[in-house]
Amino acid sequence: MQGFRTELENPLVQKDIIDLEKKIRLFRDGHLDGEKFRSLRLARGVYGQRQPGVQMIRIKLPYGKLSIQQLYRISDVSDEYATGNLHITTRQDVQLHYVSLERTPELWADLEKDAVTLREACGNTVRNVTASPEAGIDPNEPFDVTPYAQATFEYFLRNPICQDMGRKFKMSFSSSESDTAFAYMHDIGFIPKVKIENGVEVRGFKVYLGGGLGSQPHISEFVTDFMHEDLIIPFAESVIRVFDRHGERTKRNKARLKYLIQEMGKEAFLELAEKERLALKNKTFKINRDFDFTIPKSVIQPAIALLNPVKYEQWRKTNIFPQKQEGYFSVGIRVQNGDIKTPIARKLAEIVRDTAADDIRMTNTQGILLRFVKEENLPYLFQKLDELYLAEPGFESVLDITSCPGTDTCNLGISNSTGITRELEKVMTAEYPELIYNKDITIKISGCINACGQHSLAAIGFHGSSMKIGKLVAPALQVLLGGGSTGDGTGVASEKIIKIPSKRGPQVLRAILDDYFENSLDDELYKDYYLRQGKIYFYDLLNPLAKAENITPEDFIDWEHTEPYVTAIGIGECASVMIDLVATLLYEAEERIQWAGEALEAGNYADSIYNSYTGFINSAKAMLISEGVKTNTQAGIIRDFDTSLVDTGKITLPSSFHELVYQMNQQEPGKDFATYYFQQSSLFNQQLKDYRTLQTA
Repeated sequence: MQGFRTELENPLVQKDIIDLEKKIRLFRDGHLDGEKFRSLRLARGVYGQRQPGVQMIRIKLPYGKLSIQQLYRISDVSDEYATGNLHITTRQDVQLHYVSLERTPELWADLEKDAVTLREACGNTVRNVTASPEAGIDPNEPFDVTPYAQATFEYFLRNPICQDMGRKFKMSFSSSESDTAFAYMHDIGFIPKVKIENGVEVRGFKVYLGGGLGSQPHISEFVTDFMHEDLIIPFAESVIRVFDRHGERTKRNKARLKYLIQEMGKEAFLELAEKERLALKNKTFKINRDFDFTIPKSVIQPAIALLNPVKYEQWRKTNIFPQKQEGYFSVGIRVQNGDIKTPIARKLAEIVRDTAADDIRMTNTQGILLRFVKEENLPYLFQKLDELYLAEPGFESVLDITSCPGTDTCNLGISNSTGITRELEKVMTAEYPELIYNKDITIKISGCINACGQHSLAAIGFHGSSMKIGKLVAPALQVLLGGGSTGDGTGVASEKIIKIPSKRGPQVLRAILDDYFENSLDDELYKDYYLRQGKIYFYDLLNPLAKAENITPEDFIDWEHTEPYVTAIGIGECASVMIDLVATLLYEAEERIQWAGEALEAGNYADSIYNSYTGFINSAKAMLISEGVKTNTQAGIIRDFDTSLVDTGKITLPSSFHELVYQMNQQEPGKDFATYYFQQSSLFNQQLKDYRTLQTA
């Protein structure tokens, strides 16, 4: 375990990893509250699995970009610490499974040798910043959004304003009005725009706010047609600060930004965000457009005799896309269930080195996009990919189903999502082979209602469920129809139609497809057909398959299982002894105040102020818990501390707690105020620790 202490050059990374190791020991020794430890490890990409005693590791890949060397590194790490499998997610991350908790610091250190991070890949943080995988090569893009996604990732990584929010926060950058990064379902979605002012091209973004999937999908709300490029990061920071302070923290299923905006209204929310501008670290933020972007030197590979010319022509039509750079093509790779084994990943890296740019993009449909392939190299590339079973036609077509891991590894999975995915793809390949050319219909599957497989934005969606039939319980699929993007930041959430036994999923798919082919008008897209027919029509169509009269024993066994289905919830971790939660919160407050002091010394005054603010909040929350007062927002903590402790005379302050704390957004973030605020937070924490000592004496 000593290796990473000296080998890592970045002191921030080294500190993160050593801190994770320390917190693991504290947790194992019973000195750290289980919920607090869970929050910390999630923010370090360490996620509990359905199987007890092992972890899922989520690797954060901004906008899905990987170099060849990084792909080698992740493959090596998976072989050493996990199972030799890489799972591509819908947020363009890569996940590893079955990792020992004690080995996670060492795993992280190995990844960082090639600048791959786990930091804030999970937890109540700013999650991976996603972008259209075709960004930078899209013939329809106004400009390349890659530098903007990168700058956003860098700005919010380790930023004190978003280390422990009420819930996760997601942002995306689409490359064009096609909105392939799904702005309409993100907390903030950006779509690039340009306008001409005084004969000069000015860059900016159309902005959407407050979208999200989950059990109650909400389409994001329009903010502006054009926000100048220098204002997008300050805007995002203002939004996050308001969300951090006013967002729900107790009722998890109501804690996303979309609920806060619904509760207070978009205009009131944006007014609060505007008031935060005074306290921002940067009122404007100039993004470096000079992104490291080099077209590879083209090496034409030798001519090759195609073993399957028919498949090659299908692949050319469905997986190959002309770039805006003349003479170059991007190549889409279907990856079933998003899973690729490490021996295949290494051979893929070799192929990329020979034929494409050192810029591999994981897609939000769980595929891979290669870039800058010369047309002359396409036959050679096809042949090499086909040897690895990576040249299946129909990239991002109906046959290219998106699915989360579900009950294979996830605590929240209710019924199998991976097995049904393989079965549906098998059915379509055998019975509807022409669908490799159809990209209008999308199929997405999640193991539960939480939509990691994005079922809520699919033309045909399924999510895992269960249904009681007599005295037994069968694995089930909730069928949803009619969702998808409508372009330029707008979209439609799919509608719940009916629940059916999982084993009838193929029959449901056949019924939906056959009905569409038989009854749609000429050139009628599926979403238009669904709107024309309506929800009741499809309920009536599928209802015979939902009835229990013709139930069979097979219906009680989930896909790729042999035993009867049992409703199960994964086992979570908890501390094995009782923990003093008040003491833990006071310790956390002290830690944040220490970080405030370090930021102050380094001249990072805005960061210092926000850490001091969090010190105030955690200290106050500790005392409210000791008084039996329940809290659910930071704003509520500030209010309730005055009511329960200051107004009652239990705690004496020079002003109200409200006035003391809220100075932070009424002052420019300069040295004098940062120093004063740090001192006040330190004194407040010490005062409450003294009060706690008297309480427990």
